[in-house]
Amino acid sequence: MRVPVFLLLLAIPQPAFAQQACTESLASLYERVSPSVVSIQVTKINKAKPQRRFETVVGSGVVIERDGHVLTNAHVVDGAASLSITLDSGTRTPARVLGMDTVTDLALLRIETPSPLPAARLGDSSALHVGDEVVAIGNPMGLEQTMTRGIVSGLNRILPGLAEQPMIQTDAPINPGNSGGPLVDRCGSVVGINTFISEEANSIGFALPINAGKAILRDLRETGRVIRPWLGLQGREIDSQVTSILRLPLSPGYLIEVVYDGSPAERAGVRGGSLSVVVQGEEYLVGGDILTAIEGTPIRTHQDYLAKTKALKPGQRTRITILRDGQRRELSLTVGERPRLPADLTD
Repeated sequence: MRVPVFLLLLAIPQPAFAQQACTESLASLYERVSPSVVSIQVTKINKAKPQRRFETVVGSGVVIERDGHVLTNAHVVDGAASLSITLDSGTRTPARVLGMDTVTDLALLRIETPSPLPAARLGDSSALHVGDEVVAIGNPMGLEQTMTRGIVSGLNRILPGLAEQPMIQTDAPINPGNSGGPLVDRCGSVVGINTFISEEANSIGFALPINAGKAILRDLRETGRVIRPWLGLQGREIDSQVTSILRLPLSPGYLIEVVYDGSPAERAGVRGGSLSVVVQGEEYLVGGDILTAIEGTPIRTHQDYLAKTKALKPGQRTRITILRDGQRRELSLTVGERPRLPADLTD
């Protein structure tokens, strides 16, 4: 008796399909994904250089919806006087910024297209493991459609100036012009948006996990920005080891190093550090308050601080507990909306 073909297909376990798709040649993967990758050309006005008023910036992007929505880095299009996109077909078309987020360095663009475009499939960055093979596709140095290969070298990397968003580290070569292009797994799914190159070491690049991008897409589409709660302070963990080395009257908690001018924390009287001390190669700004709790929840690490702050809402009154000169104090402040900060989108 013959078994219908479709029944045979249904009888094959789903992982068999996934395994087959994830073992296709790199050449096939490139042919499948590259049509969704675009080149971005931006003209910016440089007010700081009278002799060079106009600056040309090139980057990459990836089409995520067939109607012309494109993801790229915010730093690529920030301050654009004009913006155009070159499709894989060679067609060049104007584009506009729908929304931008300086925390994740992500921007959502829209291009008007008379026909549907090839769109990439967004994957699940939480499923990545160190050692997984990945490729970066983009337009480095303005060159058309280039693919580089590597592995996931690290996960949840916290970088200077990007402390609010853990990143994917990869050794897949990422060069100027790759910014905003996709980091793709062996199944052809976008797992990251390439965003940062380390100039201090070879073969170290970073990408925004795509799950972080997916989490804010709706906000970028509907409001053009992401509204985040903000207390207006910056610090780091202070543990007993550091305390013993410094020999200062510090207690375990979140050492407040910087309090931003005009922030909710400043208006509530929170104090930042005033004395720079280097401990085992790490610089600490001491002399400020130590945050120990928000709404009664203990704060010991940077992740504790981010998690608790994220649960707050702008306009909400909240209570924080600090240690100042060894004395416990409670302060009340009104949560603000995070503004664009000086360190955002710096090169």
